[in-house]
Amino acid sequence: MNNKILKLLENNARMSNETISAITGLTEEETKHRIENMEDNGIIRGYKALIDWERVEDSYVSAIIELKVIPKARLGFEEIAAHIAQYPNVESVFLMSGACDLCVIVKCKTFHEVSAFVAKELAVIEGITSTATQFIMRRYKDFGIELSSADDDGRGNISL
Repeated sequence: MNNKILKLLENNARMSNETISAITGLTEEETKHRIENMEDNGIIRGYKALIDWERVEDSYVSAIIELKVIPKARLGFEEIAAHIAQYPNVESVFLMSGACDLCVIVKCKTFHEVSAFVAKELAVIEGITSTATQFIMRRYKDFGIELSSADDDGRGNISL
């Protein structure tokens, strides 16, 4: 039952206990208790609004930064990942398989700010051997929510 509650909250974190109760068949009190228990146990880590920053005047630039890292003995990638996660403009840090070791997603005000962050903060961390930065040009879907609309994306129409 907890998985069903989690999926409902993942799709709509503002869903009321009353609505969750109606869907799951639990009482409102049981629903409230289960959610509080999952919060207390760290299963539910927080609630967040998903913003379509392209529709806001004060927009941001997002980038995906791939890092190659020399892991530390007995610590692996944990110490470097924890250090990087402390930066306020870092949205996410992931341990990866494949071409890179860590993937960092950042949000800054400008392209220049992202570049400065990579050059002055990330690239100088001991153990990081290389970085590769890709800028996110447009988000079509984020955290399961479609953001794209029928708005013109500036590429024009192509007819064959």
